[in-house]
Amino acid sequence: MAQSQNMESQVSEILENILGLLALEGSFEVNEKEEGIFVTIDTTDAGRLIGRNGETLSALQLLVNQILFRQTPETDKETPADRKRVIVDVSNWRSSKEDELAGRAREWAEQVKEEGKPMELEPMPSWQRRVIHMTVEEIDGVTSESAGEGLDRHLVISPAK
Repeated sequence: MAQSQNMESQVSEILENILGLLALEGSFEVNEKEEGIFVTIDTTDAGRLIGRNGETLSALQLLVNQILFRQTPETDKETPADRKRVIVDVSNWRSSKEDELAGRAREWAEQVKEEGKPMELEPMPSWQRRVIHMTVEEIDGVTSESAGEGLDRHLVISPAK
């Protein structure tokens, strides 16, 4: 438990520094769970932290993870995949976006099943593709895969073979 308390306090310190540099007023809560370290930030200036399509939020999350990984020495038995990631949400934007994406993914999967042909989605950030992948994975009769490179990376939902 001392290790997790240490991780939570490290993440809190990183966030205090970043939010201070951005001169943002607000509060945040850090909770470590099995799946990762979840941060919820509440601020009256949420739009500045979220950015267009969550781009600033994704950058903030990447920055917090990079700083944390540099500050935390790896153990001999640990691989990078074993390390807990920090997931940042601002004013519940990410969680409501995830719910919305999951609902849309179910609709798209049903449409693919009805029409029997693949559907290409618009390019989107990796965390959004992951939400759709996980949702489609739970639906019989369809599969999903990522296609494209870089900013053109997108999903294709297809009928299962």
